[in-house]
Amino acid sequence: MSTGDLLYSDTEEALRDSVRQLFAERCAPETVATAYDDAPHDFSGLWRTLAADLGVAGLLVPETLGGAGASAREAAVVMEEIGQAVAPVPFLSSAVLATTALLLAGDTGTVSLLAEGATTAALVVSWFSAPGDAVAGVTSTADGLTGMVASVAGAAEADVLVIPVAGAKGVELHTVSLDAAGVEVSPRLAFDMTRPLADVRFSGAASSRVGTGSAEAAIGEALQTAAALLASEQLGLAQWCFATTLDYVKQRKQFGRAIGSYQAIKHRLADLWLEVNSATAAARYAADTCARGDQDAAVAAALAQAYCSGVAVHAAQECVQLHGGIGMTWEYPAHLYLKRAKSDQLALGTAYQHRARLADLVDLPPT
Repeated sequence: MSTGDLLYSDTEEALRDSVRQLFAERCAPETVATAYDDAPHDFSGLWRTLAADLGVAGLLVPETLGGAGASAREAAVVMEEIGQAVAPVPFLSSAVLATTALLLAGDTGTVSLLAEGATTAALVVSWFSAPGDAVAGVTSTADGLTGMVASVAGAAEADVLVIPVAGAKGVELHTVSLDAAGVEVSPRLAFDMTRPLADVRFSGAASSRVGTGSAEAAIGEALQTAAALLASEQLGLAQWCFATTLDYVKQRKQFGRAIGSYQAIKHRLADLWLEVNSATAAARYAADTCARGDQDAAVAAALAQAYCSGVAVHAAQECVQLHGGIGMTWEYPAHLYLKRAKSDQLALGTAYQHRARLADLVDLPPT
């Protein structure tokens, strides 16, 4: 097995620059904050530009199917920038989670459409499902699909729903159009409205089955890949919070001195700097092992999620607190990062679940 390189390549840095520039132009904090308004800003144009014009929707899709033929390393760079901007785009739910499941299940037709960036998909599993969890909450009957799955990320924005179905011989994977008869999508009031959740109900919906074998392995691998890459979003979020807070304490003066010169502030930021840099190593290793298909990929993903989720929350909390009164205001974007960090902490399994999975993977018996 080859040894990984955690440094960013020139190609990855060029991709980062393109995504960062797009978010700077089209995803300002005041625009993102409208996701909480009664009439939120329409971010579909931003997603189409990111997905089609920059080609990130096809990063994980082979070139033979119209994709970029890239890897989880490049996808991780996009996730870092999504975290830096708290961008309300369905990259993780569509271009990672749904695309990976369909690829592994053998649905080349839908994957090619997704790679073009004009079509968006969502894997109909609870956003709080961890790798290894049972996810089939829908059954197939003579009349079509029946059942309900709560808290699905990206469902309301998707064109195609990818559904794990409990079949007679195990879990199957089906696809159905969002506007098909018998499909009902009900948006939920989420803590983080920049990543909308919805309940999806099927009442005799006609569907197309993907592949012929059990889809359980494909879904498990998709959840593991998404969990590994979510760590990169958490890293980008933590990096923004740290950098923004550091700049603020250098400028904000109290009693004639920059507040960053006080020892208590220095200690808190030094501790946070160490955490963020440790998270960089954990997230980057998870993305690299995933990209190479390394035997440590499952361990790296569990480790990254167990650690990075807490770092992101701590960084966001420190950002709010060390900004003082301004950090508590709606106009300042710190609250956007805190909400995304807290939401991510529960997404795709809690830190406790990932620690328990890590213990199983390394054969560490419970005490």
